[in-house]
Amino acid sequence: FMCMILLSTPSCVYSWASPIPSRGTPAIRDVDKKPRDNKIDRRYLLGQAIATATAAIFTAEPAMAKKPPKDLSDKEKIVEGYRRLDYLLQNWEKETTVCNRSDNPYIGCERTPEKVMEYLGYKSMNDPLFRADKTLIRLQSLVPNDPESQAEYQDAIDTFMEKAEEGNGMAFISSWGEANPGGGKDRVALFIERSKRDVIDVRNTLATAIRLLGLEA
Repeated sequence: FMCMILLSTPSCVYSWASPIPSRGTPAIRDVDKKPRDNKIDRRYLLGQAIATATAAIFTAEPAMAKKPPKDLSDKEKIVEGYRRLDYLLQNWEKETTVCNRSDNPYIGCERTPEKVMEYLGYKSMNDPLFRADKTLIRLQSLVPNDPESQAEYQDAIDTFMEKAEEGNGMAFISSWGEANPGGGKDRVALFIERSKRDVIDVRNTLATAIRLLGLEA
């Protein structure tokens, strides 16, 4: 009652403006704003992450589109490998002969099987016929789906694998022709010529594959 009369007293003003809650009534507290702010921050960060990921996908698409299809690359390898083998056979003596390999002027020119192994794809991973059997298998799905074409293509794959291995083997034996007991330059030349028959068969199987795939050599 005295506070109501003496409102000018600071203590009374405080008591009148801030009533003391009763025991049965819970005290009024300020609402904590922090949890709501955390929700806003999480939503913002999630939106930023989605936007960044989306931008990265659309940025990567042009780079991915520049890569040629795998089947196109395989087709080019088969055609290029066929052309190289055809060139080798057309220039057999020249490609399997090397001159002035050493400083000895009396040695002259020698037959060498190195080019045979190279043209068959056994010397470098960059050669178009490197693991060409796997290349041919990947391309088989592009062959017309009739039994005759599929069987002919499968025979070409089998023959290629067999003759390529034989040709490389003969060339390898030829490379040791002089080192083996009883060997000599004639043995080197003998196995080089034997490998030529295998190279012819390999070239022919590639021609069959190219025809069935509808390619131009």
